[in-house]
Amino acid sequence: MERYFGESTPKLGFGLMRLPKTAGGQIDIEQVKQMVDLFMEAGLTYFDTAFVYDDGESEKAAKAALVDRYPRERYTLATKLCAWAGPATEEYAKQQFYTSLERTGAGYFDYYLLHALQASSYKMYDEFGIWDFVREQKAKGLIRHWGFSFHATPEILDEILTAHPDAEFVQLQINYVDWEDPKVAARACYEVARKHGKSVVIMEPVKGGALADPVPAVRDVLKAADAQASCASWAIRYAASLDGVITVLSGMSNLDQMRDNISYMKDFKPLDAAGQTVIARAQAAFKAIPSIPCTACHYCTAGCPMQIPIPEIFAARNRQLVWGQTERGRAAYEKAVAETNPASACVACGQCENACPQQINVIEQLKACAQVFGR
Repeated sequence: MERYFGESTPKLGFGLMRLPKTAGGQIDIEQVKQMVDLFMEAGLTYFDTAFVYDDGESEKAAKAALVDRYPRERYTLATKLCAWAGPATEEYAKQQFYTSLERTGAGYFDYYLLHALQASSYKMYDEFGIWDFVREQKAKGLIRHWGFSFHATPEILDEILTAHPDAEFVQLQINYVDWEDPKVAARACYEVARKHGKSVVIMEPVKGGALADPVPAVRDVLKAADAQASCASWAIRYAASLDGVITVLSGMSNLDQMRDNISYMKDFKPLDAAGQTVIARAQAAFKAIPSIPCTACHYCTAGCPMQIPIPEIFAARNRQLVWGQTERGRAAYEKAVAETNPASACVACGQCENACPQQINVIEQLKACAQVFGR
């Protein structure tokens, strides 16, 4: 097996995107500290945040739970610059780097990423000179390694890597459901990255939690193979078993999720042939079930002029589609829109579809949700 950048990094990374919250809706720093301690005690080191996560509170949580409590050399920290966030100007984009340094107090970033390159936004990074900007920060010692996270077609990925061959790694959405999905094109994007000799950080290995608690048909396949293994463990081990992977990010939201992930990733062993056969059966079972492939990243809601809670509405719809729980789905829908606009308020501006990493036909799906749930 060929050697690759980041090969020695532990294969589980702590994604700081879905951190636990208090009853008041704030990040539960005390619980995050406990989670960080468990993670570090297990010999795991990779932490991932971003300028836009929780409106900056994720980076602040990284400072309080990690940076202020552990020697800098004991962990690696990744964060990201989102050129299309906020006013979407060159000045604002570049300021994000300095703001992230201040919020985290980390001194430098081990991994720095251009965030969420998509068909609708990736050229902004050229227009704003961000590629050269991160190279300059690396030359100053403020960045150790740099790359980008990606949500678009294999053709665009090939274009970007051809234009910027010095990018050291790519962060891709990879899980066993999206592997052959033509919209996400996880396999094709992975193969493009490896063709260019790039190491890969994997995000969304459990597809926004959908593979941690999958539909009964999929769960039955996994439990028949190993009744004791969590469904999430199959998804994360599948992703971590790919060649050239630096680490697999898991957006853990509580101590139980942390403990479960550590139990099988502390001493990670790739899936063998029998394990890969189980995954193939799970893929087939999942493919037979219709659903909206939303991962609740909330990129769609940031610029929605009607402030429609799209991910929450889609989650309610999936209860009805996947589990046949129409009344529970309706209750979830009513809760989601109780203090904001319903699905029927959509004005079809298209902002959500341009922002969606999953390339969901959001407008048509909202129309369907309005018909099913009313109001």
